[in-house]
Amino acid sequence: MARPIPMNPRKIASQRRSQATVEALLDATARILVREGYDRASTNRIAAVAGVSVGSLYQYFPNKESIVAALIARHTRAMLDLLKDAMSAVAALDLESAMRELVAAMVDAHRVDPALHRILDEQIPRMGRLDEIEAINREVFALVRAYLEERRGEIAAIDLDTATFICVTAVETLTHEAVLRHPDMIEPAGLVEEVTRLVVGYLRPVGVSAGEDIKSSPGGGPAKLVEG
Repeated sequence: MARPIPMNPRKIASQRRSQATVEALLDATARILVREGYDRASTNRIAAVAGVSVGSLYQYFPNKESIVAALIARHTRAMLDLLKDAMSAVAALDLESAMRELVAAMVDAHRVDPALHRILDEQIPRMGRLDEIEAINREVFALVRAYLEERRGEIAAIDLDTATFICVTAVETLTHEAVLRHPDMIEPAGLVEEVTRLVVGYLRPVGVSAGEDIKSSPGGGPAKLVEG
């Protein structure tokens, strides 16, 4: 049986100088992946592009797979930070404005080095990093659900978990495909508006305008406008 390939760093850089070395190695790996492809990203090549010795590389990483795994983690953290900042900033906004900011943040997150993103997207299953992506998805789900819970009276959906899943999946899938697979099809501003319209149209019942409150009829029937 083949021995599993180590995917974790040998040690965590704690000093500023060692952190700079690790960042240089990750930056070099990103450049090689984009310009030359995964197969050319050997440890010798990575060390040379980073301007460090191979010995220094092996102090922190056992192989190129562990470096790519660390690069995936850094890239996904940067995306998640953008989404967290967006969701914390929309807490007081109305539904349409908040969804527009969420969609815009998702577009921005996918535009964080899209060429690298496309390559990492291919390598994530190979690197066994699907659990990390699922963890990020759970965090985004929790952030969006918390917002929708606060706006419970403005949306038609009875099941918030289902509504959150549909919204997050729709926004992620559409922005992923548009930014990474079809970047020339639609400009970012237009994409944000179209996806926002889709999501808000799903969440808000027909005939209810922004700012109006709704509630579900007894027995879980269709949402009705609250009469004042």
